[in-house]
Amino acid sequence: MGTRQVQIKTQAFIANLPMFSEMSPAELDRIAAATLPVHVQKGESIFHTGDPCTGFHVVVYGQVKLGFTSPQGLEKVVEIVRPGQSFGEALMFLDEPYIVFAQALADSLLLHVAKNAVLEELAREPRFARRMLSGLSRRLHGLVRDVEAYSLRSGEERLIGYLLADLADVSDNGKPAEVQLTPGKSVIASRLNMTPEHFSRILHELSARGLIEVNGRSVRIPDLERLRRGS
Repeated sequence: MGTRQVQIKTQAFIANLPMFSEMSPAELDRIAAATLPVHVQKGESIFHTGDPCTGFHVVVYGQVKLGFTSPQGLEKVVEIVRPGQSFGEALMFLDEPYIVFAQALADSLLLHVAKNAVLEELAREPRFARRMLSGLSRRLHGLVRDVEAYSLRSGEERLIGYLLADLADVSDNGKPAEVQLTPGKSVIASRLNMTPEHFSRILHELSARGLIEVNGRSVRIPDLERLRRGS
């Protein structure tokens, strides 16, 4: 096994997640008791389309892609899940099997929170229910933004938006910034609803205009404000 077997204190980690942040130590203990670590290597499947959903996952480190495969064998990536983010909550409540597959994009550690523990806490604590609803609402809002981007924005605008989203917490101090295309260009292209060829062509065009500098999977942005303007 090449995956690094990092040990974490589950209670401490989940206490920093928005949906669990206001829980008491006793409540966190109950959730942690129903939470199992899942170590997966790059390329390994976490679940397949049609598998039963018995809870939801939180990414501790690594990255996970969610997607589906068409009858023709074409893959569409619908989401790239990063550390601190979760996935699978909606289907857990619907009591439906997974409609997407999940695969590790890097050696990853996930936490699987069992469905029965979540339902028990929802019955005990209305505030927890509100936080879960808030998280699901943010996910729905994100899906609506995706539809808007695919329908109304050009491929260049979508790619620039992806690069800037990775730098949302970086202050614009006039210094160059850097983004790592860790998932791989083909995965990101699928996520942005474009072909790998179109994705590479846009990278080349942005490079030719001096907006970015590409070195393998590393993208250097000399001027964030100029990239935001796209000029």
